[in-house]
Amino acid sequence: MSLRIIELIAASESLLEARKTVEEENILGAWTDSVDGGRGILRVLVNVDQTETISDILSEQFGTEEDFRIMLFSVEATLPQPETEEDEPSAEVEKEGPGRVSREELYADVTSDAELNSVYLAMVVLSTLVAGIGLILDDVATIIGAMVIAPLLAPNVSLALAATLGDLDLGWQSIKANATGLIVALGVAFIMGLIFTVDPQSDELISRTMVNLKHIIIALAAGSAGVLAFTRGVPATIVGVMVAVALLPPLVVVGLLLGAGYMQLAIGAGILTLTNLICINLAGISTFLIQGVRPRSWWEEKKAQKASRIALTTWFILLIIFAIIIWYWGQFNVKAMIVS
Repeated sequence: MSLRIIELIAASESLLEARKTVEEENILGAWTDSVDGGRGILRVLVNVDQTETISDILSEQFGTEEDFRIMLFSVEATLPQPETEEDEPSAEVEKEGPGRVSREELYADVTSDAELNSVYLAMVVLSTLVAGIGLILDDVATIIGAMVIAPLLAPNVSLALAATLGDLDLGWQSIKANATGLIVALGVAFIMGLIFTVDPQSDELISRTMVNLKHIIIALAAGSAGVLAFTRGVPATIVGVMVAVALLPPLVVVGLLLGAGYMQLAIGAGILTLTNLICINLAGISTFLIQGVRPRSWWEEKKAQKASRIALTTWFILLIIFAIIIWYWGQFNVKAMIVS
């Protein structure tokens, strides 16, 4: 069972009312303490899927106070162990939480990993180098090693979250990080294609140039898995491998083939890369919406609904276009093989 501590800092006279409020929500425990300046601290122990509900309630009631602040802490363990109900869950229990980490925790996790900084760029370069060597050597294990790094996971998840919440600032930050990462990876792979001998008949290379409609299913599954990793608190690196399967190797193949002068094969890998990018974001937004990720206030939710509709429509139209391109590209390759 994943647990969280919600810590509320507010005026001392508000803590008694706050404690009564949270104790009505079937929490695991609550404790109060006094601090200087007429303020107090309320600590609430809850299941992870209750954090958003409790923090929203406290924010609505006490958010206008001058000294108000909520902090969230992950709990590794607690003794004695919280008692679990073995009876059938009632309707009241079922509505306790959304079955995922809180909106605020999700936002913090996503944005912290999607910042455009030197560490992020270094991870992109390193993963591209490892993936490029693995593709050149036709070594599956080395390619998987590059995918474990998964630097392009967070910018795509944060872009989907930005569309879900209607957050323009996060969206712009995600686009910059995503575009920069893609360009840097493509540039590094292109240089590697110029320097090293690239065998276009390598199994690992050629498999990422023969794009077909089955790849759409893989990319959609990868996008949903990447989002679920964040919303359920699963270590992102584990599921990041699946997202990297759909994104990083095809992108590196594009750069290697362009650098080596195999333009037609590079186009096939490029189509696969762009299709996967579209699918990951489309599936990511859909999964966030299914998980019930929404802004806290109704006016923000109205803006978020509009942003989500626009994003989903845009990505879906692009997916249809690329599905048609994939079909025609497959027909072109079949005809080319017959002629040859």
